[in-house]
Amino acid sequence: MTWPTKKLGEVLDYEQPTKYIVRSTTYKKLGSIPVLTAGKSFILGYTDEKDGIFPKDKLPVIIFDDFTTASKFVDFPFKVKSSAMKILHPKRDLVDAKYVFYKMQTIDFPVTQHKRYWISKYSQIKIPLPPLSEQKRIVEKIEKLFAKIDEAERLRAESLAASAALLPSALHKVFSRAKKENWPTKKLGEIAETKMGGTPRTT
Repeated sequence: MTWPTKKLGEVLDYEQPTKYIVRSTTYKKLGSIPVLTAGKSFILGYTDEKDGIFPKDKLPVIIFDDFTTASKFVDFPFKVKSSAMKILHPKRDLVDAKYVFYKMQTIDFPVTQHKRYWISKYSQIKIPLPPLSEQKRIVEKIEKLFAKIDEAERLRAESLAASAALLPSALHKVFSRAKKENWPTKKLGEIAETKMGGTPRTT
């Protein structure tokens, strides 16, 4: 099925983050309000500042790093580190917030200069725009897939932990036979040779 397309700037309104910038950059490990960046670290720390908090009734939003084009989906009140981002508001009669966010993660956008990109370039990118009901179905499928990936990673971690625990047990079982079967013993120095490392020649 061929869906109509819209520019990102047609389905997302942007807001400057100035009034939500945290005053103190001495962040806490715990606190009432997270301080966000759109980069990999996402939550930089926490603040107890009471004003300039992004309000619940405007959520969810996408925070967009204007210089790197990295983005994060946010559905909780927050403050921000700096003005180097845009806060993107989905036009709810046109687009599901998670649908457009997930679609943005698939965009291969070349960042070649240190400059702001949202207004001049990124907002002009077109995306397919199915009906809202179909957008929600797509989001549901994506999140079911993510849940399966998370479960697979959990099982893998458990398997690795179990394997790590089994190795010492298996070795102990093997070498415990030494005492029962009265194996002969040797000092490590009698069966291993120590050699000093050398410095490679330079040419």
